[in-house]
Amino acid sequence: MISFPPFQVLEQPCEEAIAWVTHRMESLGLRVVNTFDLRIARIAHTDCPCPHHGTDRCDCQLNVLLVYKTGSEPVTLLAHGYDGRTWLSMVNSPQQPADARLEALIRKILAVPLPVGQMEQPHAA
Repeated sequence: MISFPPFQVLEQPCEEAIAWVTHRMESLGLRVVNTFDLRIARIAHTDCPCPHHGTDRCDCQLNVLLVYKTGSEPVTLLAHGYDGRTWLSMVNSPQQPADARLEALIRKILAVPLPVGQMEQPHAA
């Protein structure tokens, strides 16, 4: 199994963390596309036990986000969350290399998360 170590841990449930990540990226001109949502994928598979909880009350979540910047190939960002925390990882492998400049920009944008309860809310247009 390929593992991509997290570069950031957020003390927020996955849905809130994804909203914060998306808002931060888009406010700086990047585009974020959510290409996979584990909860949606599991709807048709009710007999799959959770490896972390093993119960129906599981709050595990995995999202795959593609982050685009004009002139660069997208970077794949993984958001894995459970128990009110979210781990962010970037895919960078020989099969799927990440653009080094975009990867550095993403790390910089997400380097200092806001404290719990202080998440930025998207501004109405």
